[in-house]
Amino acid sequence: MTDDSPSSTVSPRPPARPRLGMAQGSAPWLIPALGAAGVAAFAARGSRRRALAAAPVIALAAGMTWFFRDPDRGPATGRVLSAADGVVQSLDPQPDGRTRVAVFMNPLNVHVNRAPLAGVVTGVEHRPGGFQPAFDKDSERNERVIWTLETEIGEITVVQIAGAMVRRIIPYLAAGQKVEQGERIGLIRFGSRVDVYLPRGITPAVEIGQKVRAGETRLDAD
Repeated sequence: MTDDSPSSTVSPRPPARPRLGMAQGSAPWLIPALGAAGVAAFAARGSRRRALAAAPVIALAAGMTWFFRDPDRGPATGRVLSAADGVVQSLDPQPDGRTRVAVFMNPLNVHVNRAPLAGVVTGVEHRPGGFQPAFDKDSERNERVIWTLETEIGEITVVQIAGAMVRRIIPYLAAGQKVEQGERIGLIRFGSRVDVYLPRGITPAVEIGQKVRAGETRLDAD
């Protein structure tokens, strides 16, 4: 007897491809750049001179699209995950026993930041300041957004720090909201830095100079 039930004839669905979208908050920059590139490309048709003139505009739009990309990430394992893509700039023990893991993001990195742990957002504080290069020691006085998360291992602080070209940090969540590990929490426009403060007693698993990825690289050691 032949089994003609749907379950015996339908092939398994292939896994979905990772989504590559654009970051929330990118529209004020991205839409004008793409619009200008479209106009330039249309005007350049049939003219080598106009094509050469349009090339920088098109290149700028392509660069903006790359900068504001927002790929899916995970799932990853580990108690504390990196909040940012980039390179570990420093590991700094703090007077209260915590360890600050500072990650520098260059303009080629993904600039959407993610929650290192699941928990509840208990604070989102914006502090105005300067716009020194994020790798400079004077960046400690830069504009920033300070996130406080209450998690299963205690309070975690994440600090988004503006860089030399940044004029806005865009939070995606507000105080009182729940957040999942690896969930997007905000965007920093252009080169910048993100610090994660590991609670007392947690040893960093990363090294200075190591490349990390938001929502995937584990920051804490077993």
